[in-house]
Amino acid sequence: MSKLIIAGGYPLHGKVKISGAKNASLAILCGALLAEDEVVLENVPDISDVRIMLEIMGTMGAKVRWLANDILSLKAPEQVTEEPPYNLVKQLRASNLLLGPMLARYKKSQISLPGGCNIGVRPMDLHFKGLVALGAEINLDRGSVQATTQGLHGTRVYLDFPSVGATENIMMAACLARGQTVIENVAKEPEIVDLANFLNSLGAKIRGAGTDLIKIQGVPKLTGGRYSIIPDRIEAGTFMVAAAATRGDILLENVIPRHLEPLSAKLRESNVEVLEGEDSVHVKAIGIEAKNIDIKTMPYPGFPTDMQSQMMSFLSTVPGTSIIVENIFENRFRVADELKRMGANIKVEGRMAVIEGVTELQGAQVKASDLRAGAALVIAGLMAKGETEISNVHFVDRGYTNIEQKLTSLGARIRRE
Repeated sequence: MSKLIIAGGYPLHGKVKISGAKNASLAILCGALLAEDEVVLENVPDISDVRIMLEIMGTMGAKVRWLANDILSLKAPEQVTEEPPYNLVKQLRASNLLLGPMLARYKKSQISLPGGCNIGVRPMDLHFKGLVALGAEINLDRGSVQATTQGLHGTRVYLDFPSVGATENIMMAACLARGQTVIENVAKEPEIVDLANFLNSLGAKIRGAGTDLIKIQGVPKLTGGRYSIIPDRIEAGTFMVAAAATRGDILLENVIPRHLEPLSAKLRESNVEVLEGEDSVHVKAIGIEAKNIDIKTMPYPGFPTDMQSQMMSFLSTVPGTSIIVENIFENRFRVADELKRMGANIKVEGRMAVIEGVTELQGAQVKASDLRAGAALVIAGLMAKGETEISNVHFVDRGYTNIEQKLTSLGARIRRE
């Protein structure tokens, strides 16, 4: 297993180009199963999660070709004869997004219950509720989901919680259902909007993505097309926090500033200068006296749960008491124990973390427990005095393209072993 070795204490400076969005890419790849013709996707991040999803789809008969570093071609199979293998599905939570498109296109779907990062309970009951309402019959047998339908039909679905995955699965399935489907209390994340825009580019009729209510008018089929995926707001946010934490100065290119507003607001509240361009964000933290802040994670457009671990690293050396309340995933504070190994003063009480700022962090041997915890430890290593060794780097590779190369270009002392 590889490790990242970081010599801390060097402020980050320069420009960095943000890659395509991980979570949008995974959903859009699943949505491509609905298309009867070839789909070409641009701005696809070359990360391990995408590679695993493509491998899963390859076992189902999809034909995939990389046309360039971030452009790929995908042609869905006419029929799917094999269940996606468990050894791949268990690695990727987003594999559950195959259920909706497979049901809609092939009238059946069988897939093992998925894995992914251990950040908390992520039940699939809302996915099942919506698909059953559309006309699916679902059985759970020895850890496998078996779903069939005689034909999906439009309906009205209310989500008890604005789940991103359930919104995506139900929306994709409804594209080929007879009649109109209305989904209420849906997730509003930018990745939902991107998936809807992608499907509409193939001939779907989806309205309301980005609001509380989505309406889908079913169509007989979807055709092929070409589509460019949005930039990754969490990768962008990670570099923004790294700039703040190292008291650096970074210009981020290929971003959508509106998607970063919840984070930008909190960084400004902490005394970090954030300047927005048309498709760029400039973060200036040279010589600042950072201020302690409080954070509550919430569904979009609230503060993203995927950014609170990185902010915990930053706040660990900010004078005063900062508080983070995690309202989405109950296991998102596992990184606190690793930060304490580096000298952070963090007390976790249930879903609340109380952070007393210390003068500095010390380099140490630490271990990533999930994707965003890994990113937080990278930031902590960049801040710390001395050398930090991060193991379980495969978690980081799930969501960040060439992270050590990008950080090195910004002046970081980082290498992989």
